[in-house]
Amino acid sequence: MGPSGLPKFGSPTRLKNIVSVQGVRPNQLVGYGLVIGLNGTGDSLRNSPFTQQSMQAMLDRLGVNIRRQNTRTRNTAAVVVTAELPAFAQTGTTIDVTVSSLGDATSLLGGTLIMTALHGADNLVYAVAQGQLTVSGYQITGAAQTMTQNVPTSARIPNGALVEREAPGQFLEVEFLGLELRNPDFGTAIRISDAINAYGLDRFGMELARAADLRSVAVKRPPNMSPTRLMAEIGELIVEPDVPAVVVVDERTGTIVIGRDVTISTVAVSHGNLTVTVTETPQVSQPLPFSEGQTVVTPETNISSFEQGGALRIVQGTNLNVLVLGLNRMGLKPQGVIAVLQAIKSAGALQADLVVQ
Repeated sequence: MGPSGLPKFGSPTRLKNIVSVQGVRPNQLVGYGLVIGLNGTGDSLRNSPFTQQSMQAMLDRLGVNIRRQNTRTRNTAAVVVTAELPAFAQTGTTIDVTVSSLGDATSLLGGTLIMTALHGADNLVYAVAQGQLTVSGYQITGAAQTMTQNVPTSARIPNGALVEREAPGQFLEVEFLGLELRNPDFGTAIRISDAINAYGLDRFGMELARAADLRSVAVKRPPNMSPTRLMAEIGELIVEPDVPAVVVVDERTGTIVIGRDVTISTVAVSHGNLTVTVTETPQVSQPLPFSEGQTVVTPETNISSFEQGGALRIVQGTNLNVLVLGLNRMGLKPQGVIAVLQAIKSAGALQADLVVQ
């Protein structure tokens, strides 16, 4: 049992849910292109000269010369196209792309992306994107009011890019496979190693895994077994990952997430909110008749203060339930709880990592 009074380990889960294979990862792609067919919501060519240059270059390739013409169209927008190339994607595979406006276009609704090359970090073309945009937002503008929902200057094209080049790297017949933990932890790495070794002893009569550190586990490939089959079989093993003691607070939204094994040493906490009210009541001073006086306004200020709470309370959280109950009994709002947790951490009584976002 852990300090929370709950089971020491986390919820059992499959091995494939908490690790990834070293070298098996996606690659980022980016490209620059044009969206056409907009209903007057594209870039203004005066404010976005790169859109005009791109449009001229595109039409030059199509055999149309407009370099001496004064174009004023607003049906075109310059965009940046991004995509993620999955691991082992073959030539001809389709992937989704995201299209984002680069100029002063107000909406991409109804637009079509023309053929855009997507480059990798090595500046090689790995995919080509083209197609009708799917926009989830809209903008309606009237004479005195504008209504906007979501972001109309960003769109997606499902299966909008064709893979033209495979990313380097293959799942070769290597002797060892490296597993990387998504949440690094020494305890979790040992449990993964033990689960794989138990599988190896039962299936092959030999241990297969060794925990290298808190982030990685090395797995030896048995003879006459492909890496694909090995990963498919060990990926179904059940492991109970360990969960570190962490408190995460978001001061902007007042969100607080307290881990299961967070504890607090015995401390005395006092927290109060001071409210100051200033009331201005102008008074009119009227002179007596025939006194040759002047009517003046004299200010009258009333200041009152009220401090809520402030009682000194003992807080000791031996487990998560007691800790939450103790904080709730103080009657604090989320912002107050965040301030108390930060103060307890500064006092050295919070036995957990405090992450402030």
